[in-house]
Order: sequence, then structure tokens, then C-alpha cells
Amino acid sequence: MMILLDLFITFLIIGVSAFGGGYAVMPLIQNYIVDSRHWITMNELADITSLSQMTPGPIMINAATFVGIKVGGNIGGLVATLGSVLPSFILVLILGYLFAKHGNLHFIQNIMKGLRPTIVGLIAVAALSLFITSILVSNLEGSIIGVEITALVSFIVALVISMKTKYDTLVIVLVGAVIGAIAYFI
Repeated sequence: MMILLDLFITFLIIGVSAFGGGYAVMPLIQNYIVDSRHWITMNELADITSLSQMTPGPIMINAATFVGIKVGGNIGGLVATLGSVLPSFILVLILGYLFAKHGNLHFIQNIMKGLRPTIVGLIAVAALSLFITSILVSNLEGSIIGVEITALVSFIVALVISMKTKYDTLVIVLVGAVIGAIAYFI
């Protein structure tokens, strides 16, 4: 029973603190779930991130559900997911009302201009952390000792396809899966 309460409170805290959503929340999830609670490893977080690209819904909800199920079974998944979405649900109700009433104020517009680059910075931190975990090989002490060639090829292909084409994210993820499958058989 205590683990369910811990799951709910942990994801409630993440939900309250998760400004920016999407990948901007990754450093926060890593801090609470990987580094502090040790409920999952960094590799599992990278896997959750990859799987979240192939499933509907925000990454935070997918992470909450996955971690909750791993730690507390199906009820744990439900409790963690509810904890993660409750703050956003309440905040969106309040902010939606306020933005509808006062969204055209110059002050509000300036706040939004300040938030955008901040969110980009948070996403960059998450991307760098995932890059290191997915592509660089490290020893038990955490020192980088090499590069995972298949992962690097997948990264470069995904980057080029994303920048040069309008392919759907799912197509790009499937290309990465094909590259991984080919590397397995080579």
C-alpha cells in the first residue's frame, strides 16, 4: 500500500513541476525515477522514450504508466498515471479560463516569449542525456569508452530524415527499428 502512495505522490510532484511537457519533463523524470527512487534504469528510461514515440499520449503519462506497472502492478500504473495528470488537468482548467479572459494582455505575451526558449533548453538537456545513454558506451564508473555504431547510424539517419523530409515520426522510428534489426543479423 505504501508503494502506491509513493507512486502517486512522486508522480504528483513530477506533474506539478513538469512545466513544458513533452521532452522538457525528461530531466525531472530522470531525477525522481532513475536517480532518486531507482525504480528504473537510465536505459529503461531511454526505452520508454523510444516506445513513447510509437504510442499515443504524452511521454510523462507513458512513463508514469510503465513505472507504475513495474513497481506496483496494474494498480500502480493507474495510480502513477492519475498522479501525473491531476496537476495538469487542474492547471489547464484555471489557465484556460484566465487565458481566454486575459490572453491578449502584453504582460501575458511577454511571459510566453520568455517561456519558449526556456523549454527549448530543457528539451536540449533531455536530448543530451538520452544521446549519451543511447549512443555512447560507458564503463561501470560512468567513463565513456566507446560509441555504439548501430545507435549512431540510427541517430544520423533519423536526424537527416527529420530535417530533410516531412515523414511522420512513426516512419522514422520504424526505420530505426529496421536498422537495429539489420545490425542484429550482421
